[in-house]
Amino acid sequence: MIPDLLRSLAPEVLAALVRRYGDFEACEDAVQEALLAASQQWPSAGIPDHPKGWLITTASRRRIEQWRSETARQRREEAVALASPPEPEPVAVDDTLTLLLLCCHPSLTQPSQVALTLRAVGGLTTAEIARAFLVPEATIGQRISRAKQKLRGSPFTRDGGPERLAAVLQVLYLIYTEGHTASSGDELNRVELTTEAIRLVRRLSAELPADGEVTGLLALMLLTDARRPARVSSSGALVPLADQDRTRWNRAFIDEGISLITGALSTAPVGPYQLQAAIAAVHAEAPTAAETDWAQILTLYDLLRVVAPGPMVTLNRVVAFAQVNGPEAGLAELAGTELTEHHRVDAVRAHLLELSGDVAGAREAYLAAARRTLSLPEQAYLQSRAAALKPG
Repeated sequence: MIPDLLRSLAPEVLAALVRRYGDFEACEDAVQEALLAASQQWPSAGIPDHPKGWLITTASRRRIEQWRSETARQRREEAVALASPPEPEPVAVDDTLTLLLLCCHPSLTQPSQVALTLRAVGGLTTAEIARAFLVPEATIGQRISRAKQKLRGSPFTRDGGPERLAAVLQVLYLIYTEGHTASSGDELNRVELTTEAIRLVRRLSAELPADGEVTGLLALMLLTDARRPARVSSSGALVPLADQDRTRWNRAFIDEGISLITGALSTAPVGPYQLQAAIAAVHAEAPTAAETDWAQILTLYDLLRVVAPGPMVTLNRVVAFAQVNGPEAGLAELAGTELTEHHRVDAVRAHLLELSGDVAGAREAYLAAARRTLSLPEQAYLQSRAAALKPG
């Protein structure tokens, strides 16, 4: 209970300190010390009546102590800081969005935005982030350190326009996507990332309930994550959507996701996350794979291709087009695209070749896809598909 409480309060405490003192890096160090003190004291002394206020006061004192140890050049700032410790913040104050906007500052690279968001807002340790992305801990540590140095002097404000919010949504989407289908390694899902992404988007949605794209992203994550229990077999093998046991899907997530996207589409301008959520909702509403309304999905992909064109949108539209018009038509559509070679392109080509009866071509394409992916579960699935195709 205490670790979960500390993780949920950490971004609010950090936001309160950054708003008051400015220096992101120094404030984050002070908050980490306060969290450590709480984890050591609260189990025996009990959780205080106002845990957020306790953390803010403790972290502020640590920040003041840091100022006391600084050089004479900084005595002017010290005098301001020593005037009085801040009063506990009202419980209703939540600067999660402001902190997210700061972590997604345009001066930072996208990998740095992701790492800093997971550390400062998500509460994950550097080691946890490194394990999730299968990179050395030192690499993540360097990204976070460089990001905090770049943010020195950056104002703690929600200003920045819709572009900054779009960057926040993109970072949260990237975190979820990596957790949903890991780009490398021996696990298909990294639940710590998908869980954290959903938690952060929920908090963002609570602050911006009228924003259709925030709602759309939350709905998309819920509807996609609802399928997670059925995506992996008991042996750890990948189970494609058409073969999944839909009784294992998370019904609560599906109901919530459908309700969210239905409301967003009726009240807000349509955006790419809403359209992707609407596609996920069509899949979720189909009792069986055979009953999927592929014509509606194709229409939604046609809209998505206009609103937010991209290679994965093009590829997914080819799949829907083939479901509506047949595998040969799908292969022709795929050939007419300018998609670069990627394991998912090979996998779609293999599937369509298999459906059209070209066993040798399908087998070759499945093996090509297996060679290109770094995900071991995906690799094993593609190799099994190739092995199942016998000449003649």
